[in-house]
Parts: sequence; C-alpha cells; structure tokens
Amino acid sequence: MFTNKTVIVTGASQGIGKSIAEHFAAENARVIGLDVEPVELEGVEYRKCDVGNFDEVITVFKKINDDYGAIHTLINNAGISTFKSIWEVDEKEWNHVLDTNLKSVFICSREAARYMTEDIRSIINMTSTRAFMSEPNTETYSASKGGIYALTHSLAATFSEQGIRVNSIAPGWIHTGDKEDLREVDHQQHWSRRVGETADIARACLFLSNPQNSFITAECLNIDGGMTRKMIYEH
Repeated sequence: MFTNKTVIVTGASQGIGKSIAEHFAAENARVIGLDVEPVELEGVEYRKCDVGNFDEVITVFKKINDDYGAIHTLINNAGISTFKSIWEVDEKEWNHVLDTNLKSVFICSREAARYMTEDIRSIINMTSTRAFMSEPNTETYSASKGGIYALTHSLAATFSEQGIRVNSIAPGWIHTGDKEDLREVDHQQHWSRRVGETADIARACLFLSNPQNSFITAECLNIDGGMTRKMIYEH
C-alpha cells in the first residue's frame, strides 16, 4: 500500500510524530521527518526545517519533490504547548505557539498539495480534544488546536478539486513517557480503561491515508478513550 510512497511527518523526532514515522516506515514508505532538531531513526530521513517559517517550508518541499517526485501523504504533527496564566503570556510566546502549531499546518499543506500529483493524496492534521474542551490557562494551545480543526475542513474544500483528502485527528491523553509513571486511576477514568499510546494515533494515520477509505474527508477523528463524551459531575 505505502511501499515507496513519500510520506512527510512534521515534528517526527519524538512522541506521536516519531511513532507515526516508525509505523509508515514499517509499511515500506519513504518517510521524511521535518523537525528543528532532527534525530537518527531507522527507516526515516530527517530534514531540518522550521515548519512555521514560510520560506523554509517552501524550500524544503520543493527539494523533496526534486529528489523524489510526487508527495503522497503529509502528517502535520508538529506542535508545542505552554500552559501558564493568561496574565503571563506575552506576544512572543503567543506567536511562537501559533506559528508552530497552526501556521505550519497552512503552509505545509499548501506546499505539499503542489506536489500531490499521484495516488493517495492525503493530508492529516493533528488537532486535540482541547479544541472542544478546556482547563484554565491553556489559551495559546487551545487557540492553535481549534484553528487546526477549522482549517482542516477549509483545506478539504479547497483541495477537493485536486482529489486531495484532508482530515484531522484529535488525541486525548496520549502518554509518551514511561508506563510506570501512570496510576491506575489514570487508566480507569477512561471508558477504554487505559490511557492512550502513541501507536493508537499512528495506526489511525495509516487508516486515514489508505486510499480504500477515500470517502472520508473533512472529518475529525477523536481518539481519547471516550473522554470527550463523558459527563463529569462531583457527587
């Protein structure tokens, strides 16, 4: 399915992005990770790129096309979070989060779409359940993820004429550290009876990129163990 297909994953050096890159590499895809701090990962080619910078993104996507031809799948995963009091957020921090999380989705999607001239033609954007539900002092992150949710269906409409599907995934609690750090109550508060793993998101990316699922576009897939559907009251 993905053998020799060019798959680009932003923010692929760690966490969810790393797992996504590994899963596509296991399917024999040509995986290219874009990150400001590239790492060595078997089966993944890394290129240094600030995905929130228009000039860098335009340059790197053109180079990928020059080297390998058509781009088949793009996973917009790069993201940062800074949770602090609303009274402490300055303009530099606001811009940094929005540039990295949201602007990157716009410019990477646009540049990938230029070179999606063959089959698959799939873009997947990583939003968050925080686009729909909140805790205090999460304004910068929530704004960026809510923007990604809206941008996804806008891009799906625009790119439909090119046969490009655009979907998003909204992860809930996805644990990226040692499992020993988790408590039993952390697992049991989910209807799934466990906290999410990075592989849960990676497998969903494989599913949404599969051209057999071509009827799915402009959709957001919540992967959160049921938490966004759970009523929580103090009894």
